[in-house]
Amino acid sequence: MASRRTQDTNVCGVTAAISVIDGKWKTWLLWLLESGPRRPGELRRELPGISEKVLSQALREMVEDGLVHREAHDILPPKTVYSLTDSGRELSGLLGPLSDWGHRRLDRLAEARTAS
Repeated sequence: MASRRTQDTNVCGVTAAISVIDGKWKTWLLWLLESGPRRPGELRRELPGISEKVLSQALREMVEDGLVHREAHDILPPKTVYSLTDSGRELSGLLGPLSDWGHRRLDRLAEARTAS
C-alpha cells in the first residue's frame, strides 16, 4: 500500500516522502536503526507498545520502500537483522531538521498555553 503511493508520479514530493514514513512507528524505527543494525526483538523492546504484527508490517513496508535492508541468516534459531539502506540514512538525516521544527512548535504551543 505505501509503495503504491510512492510510485505515483502525479503527487508532490512532500506527499511522496511522507507516504513512506506515515504511521506511528516508522520514524521511531528510522531513528533506532540510525545507530546500527537491530534484530526484531531488540526493536520491540525499544518500542514499548508496538505489537509484533505492527512491527513486522512496518518493517516489511520499509523494506519495500527501499529504506530498510532485511538480512535473514540461515542458522538455527533463525536470525534476522534490519539495517538502514543508503536511502533510509538519507531520509533519516533529512528528518532531523523537521524534528527540530516540531520541537520548536511544541515549545511555542506550551508557551502560549502558559501565557493564557
